[in-house]
Amino acid sequence: MRARELSACRAVVLDTDGVIVDSARVHAAAWKAAFDTVPELTPPFDEDVDYRRHVDGRSRHDGAEAFLRARGLDLPVGDPDDPPGTDTVCAVAARKEEFFTEHLRERGVSALRGTVRLLLALHEARVRCAAVSASRHARELLVHSGVRSLLQAVVDGTDAARLHLAGKPDPALFLEAAHRLSVDPHEAAVVEDALPGVAAGRRGGFGLVVGVDRAGTPTSAEELRAHGADRVVADPGELLGEVTP
Repeated sequence: MRARELSACRAVVLDTDGVIVDSARVHAAAWKAAFDTVPELTPPFDEDVDYRRHVDGRSRHDGAEAFLRARGLDLPVGDPDDPPGTDTVCAVAARKEEFFTEHLRERGVSALRGTVRLLLALHEARVRCAAVSASRHARELLVHSGVRSLLQAVVDGTDAARLHLAGKPDPALFLEAAHRLSVDPHEAAVVEDALPGVAAGRRGGFGLVVGVDRAGTPTSAEELRAHGADRVVADPGELLGEVTP
């Protein structure tokens, strides 16, 4: 039987970008800058629709490959050490990383207020929490936004590479987080804004999958439900009333 409220869960696993930290906009801008340098790519990358549909929640390589394929461009994969460029998938991913680091330095990021309030309430209620991310920047973002101390575990892109964890929509990242929190997936909730992440939570057998609808378009909430969300909220702060002290 699936949980209906957060109060029925012993642990919560949250996505980082767009759920805990306001970094999705920086990722989207970096992807836009990288893809706009690729010759013959039409129509251009849309920071709202294409980001959510093709790259959000995925590793840099998987996101670059998915979007380029969607535009009919079949670039060679290349090598992970390829310098930033447009000749291979890895080169495009490296260019995105270059732009992301630059944008992050210029703009910075902050934790999202509703999620911070939820994390504080979960901390008071002694509910263990973890953050997951396909990005290798996750730990840095969590520290600089001031929320790392509220999380008992972090599983990020560095862990995924070291442990050979498949990317979302495979549930490997979430299952590793549940393992580190010492809970069975059916006893934990997943809070995600990306469609692949929501699908991963469902595939992983988590007790509650909450979709965070940051987009707020006429179809975005229904897309989250179609990918496996049990509940859809506009902001994680809406779950505060379900935290039992």
